[in-house]
Amino acid sequence: MHLLIVDDCGDTRRLIRRLLAGEGFTLISEAESAESAFARLGLEQPLCRPWPPVDLILLDIGLPGIDGVEACRRVKADARFADTLAVMVTARGDDDCLQKSFEAGAADYITKPIRRVELIARLRALRALKAEMDARRAREAELLRLKAALEQANQALARLAARDGLTGVANRRSFDANLLREWERARRSGRPLTLLLTDVDSFKAYNDDQGHQAGDTALITVAEALQQAAARSTDLVARYGGEEFAVILPETPPEAGHMMAERLRQWVSALHIPHACSPIAPWLTISIGVATLVPGPGDPPELLLEQADRALYQAKAAGRNRVVHFAEVSVNGKAIALACP
Repeated sequence: MHLLIVDDCGDTRRLIRRLLAGEGFTLISEAESAESAFARLGLEQPLCRPWPPVDLILLDIGLPGIDGVEACRRVKADARFADTLAVMVTARGDDDCLQKSFEAGAADYITKPIRRVELIARLRALRALKAEMDARRAREAELLRLKAALEQANQALARLAARDGLTGVANRRSFDANLLREWERARRSGRPLTLLLTDVDSFKAYNDDQGHQAGDTALITVAEALQQAAARSTDLVARYGGEEFAVILPETPPEAGHMMAERLRQWVSALHIPHACSPIAPWLTISIGVATLVPGPGDPPELLLEQADRALYQAKAAGRNRVVHFAEVSVNGKAIALACP
């Protein structure tokens, strides 16, 4: 424990040193005034801390210039010394003086003339109090550290729970939650919401020919390409199921949604992942169904899913490796007029 004695009387400082010599207070500093104590503590230098830190200050109330009560108030007002204990040394034992001392932040007081029994007893009690305070601070710091570590772990688990274990993009549960959230946001804003449903063409044949490990690698590569192409922070790429992926494009009108879908198709095609069993191309390709809606009152998000799914079905029926918007869907081979909202 580091003790600072602040007293303008050298004899008093030496007396206190002598009385404490055999009590384990081996680190003792001295100051003859409040100003010199402030300098010792680095009170006028906000970024400065005394080293070693001062744990306890014995402050004479009757200091010349700035008295002990005001000195105590200034020290305790500094957050760096919140745990530093201040003990007032006074020849005045009146209630008013003591009340002002405690209001200034003093933890205890000692009367003059200083008696060894009183000095040792009070400082022993304060040393035990300081040890308890330090232990409590250490426990609080450890609890805060553990809390922060737990929060980080929970966040990591939440991220893992929202990700597809194979491809690393959002999983189906995350997709469902995001679609509902964006649907409600689009309803409130009156802005269009576009959904792309993507299917890897002839993927079963690819798996049968190349093996499931190669199939997994191909899905990971496709997912990465989709993620890179849909680069806006608001866009969401998710694994919808098996070899199907979904892309949510908030505030995206039909034309922009169609352009994005075509971009995704071209990006995957440009990967040139060999697919010897494909009847469409010598490499892996995708088909995409696009749907765009401005949600109306009472409209469920399943409506957008249904339209995108119908568009995807048409893209596959028309030969695959293509993009079809819901407005282009035909029934029994005949085009039907479906206006995109």
